[in-house]
Amino acid sequence: MKEGMNDNLTSFVSHLDSQYGKRGTASREKFEEEFETFKVGVMLQELRKEKGLTQEALAEKCGTTKTYISRIENNASDIRLSTLMRIVREGFGARLDLQVSM
Repeated sequence: MKEGMNDNLTSFVSHLDSQYGKRGTASREKFEEEFETFKVGVMLQELRKEKGLTQEALAEKCGTTKTYISRIENNASDIRLSTLMRIVREGFGARLDLQVSM
């Protein structure tokens, strides 16, 4: 990098701290929760496309509606854990593993 180019760069964590507050604050926790929901939607959309399924085909396989799959993929709907597990199991023939991070 050229000299001086790094002067205006901040870390992603610093950016989050300035935009949403430090970890543990209500605004940061809300952001983190919404980001995790967003990641679930993206993950399901990527899996669906890898399997060559339309939203309608995935919905049919796991007993829900195309609209509901679309809402999950577009981060417009909270999803129950049992529903997520059913989509992964019946829709993709896979198993959902969870991890808790401290």
